[in-house]
Amino acid sequence: MRKLLHLDASVRSTSFSRELGGVFVEHWKAANPDGAYTYRDLVAEPVKPIDEARATLMTLSGMNGIKDLATMDALVAEHGLEEAWAETRPLIVQLIEADVLVIGTPMYNFTVPGSLKTWMDRVTLPWLPLAGKSVVILSARGGAYGPGMPREGFDFQEPFLRGYFTVLGVEDVEFVHTELTHATVMPFLAQFKDTYETGRVAALARVKELAARVPAETPAA
Repeated sequence: MRKLLHLDASVRSTSFSRELGGVFVEHWKAANPDGAYTYRDLVAEPVKPIDEARATLMTLSGMNGIKDLATMDALVAEHGLEEAWAETRPLIVQLIEADVLVIGTPMYNFTVPGSLKTWMDRVTLPWLPLAGKSVVILSARGGAYGPGMPREGFDFQEPFLRGYFTVLGVEDVEFVHTELTHATVMPFLAQFKDTYETGRVAALARVKELAARVPAETPAA
């Protein structure tokens, strides 16, 4: 049975990244009627920022060569870090159990929102077994940051996310961007409305395609 974990990070309830995520989920469920779906709105239900205790979990995990949850549980009990682990463990379990992770995220200040970065900080451990999973990033950008655009070099969102998941062993990382979303509201970008709409239609088509092709089997932990 396929399992999908869906995260949203936009502060806007009617954001373009949420629109892309909604379409992905709709078509994924149609292609996987027996699949399991887990959702978390990182704005409505924010993850607790990391603290020294959570950082200690990371250090101890690496120092002791931890490779699985059960061994991590024992280490936590030994060092009295149950509270920090209680905030972290359920999120890691959701991620480990998912075949596919889909993230709807806007670009804020050329990178990801704090809500998403906080989730990443909370779940990351050196042994996190993500190899074999598929990750789909559905983003919205107010401007244009694609190849050849004047602000191409200011896109710190895609390189950051691609690097993060690659280091954790994910080879299948897909990005779908809706750009020039501000053309719908900002007078100085009004001339790009048609470009935005063309890109939006293409992004929605790509999302539908990806929803139908993600892997069917859960990788071994």
